[in-house]
Amino acid sequence: MGTTCGNNIKYNTRMKYTIGLIFSSICLFASCSETAKEKKETVQYQQSKETIEQIEKKHPLRFIQVESEDKKNIIGQRVVKGSIASKATVAVYKDIVIRISFKAATGALLESDQETIHELLKPGTSIDFKSKFFPPKGTEQVFVSVISAGVE
Repeated sequence: MGTTCGNNIKYNTRMKYTIGLIFSSICLFASCSETAKEKKETVQYQQSKETIEQIEKKHPLRFIQVESEDKKNIIGQRVVKGSIASKATVAVYKDIVIRISFKAATGALLESDQETIHELLKPGTSIDFKSKFFPPKGTEQVFVSVISAGVE
């Protein structure tokens, strides 16, 4: 009888050791696979972020908007005030070229000028600008548009 009890104790100790080893292995495997999953998600996020950045850099005009208003001042100049906004999420734009078009009441283009805004336009921000021109005779409307932008 003493031998059977001793064998049971050895058997129980081995079982506990084996179960502990299996449990530890499962925990280790689970934590490693979670780490691998997190790394994969991080890589996928970085790749999608780079893709967004590439698109925003390749097509800046899709992500830059301009709003403006104009009025005549006392000496007959047209004062054009506006704001250039970035709808990009990653790309930073610089040296933004705007076109200011002067049109007659019929819509005919009388003249257009270009101006470069030498500032950085960061994602989700805007830049204010102000320009003064002596417009051509017959100007009824002034339009402002972005025609190009560099990328940082």
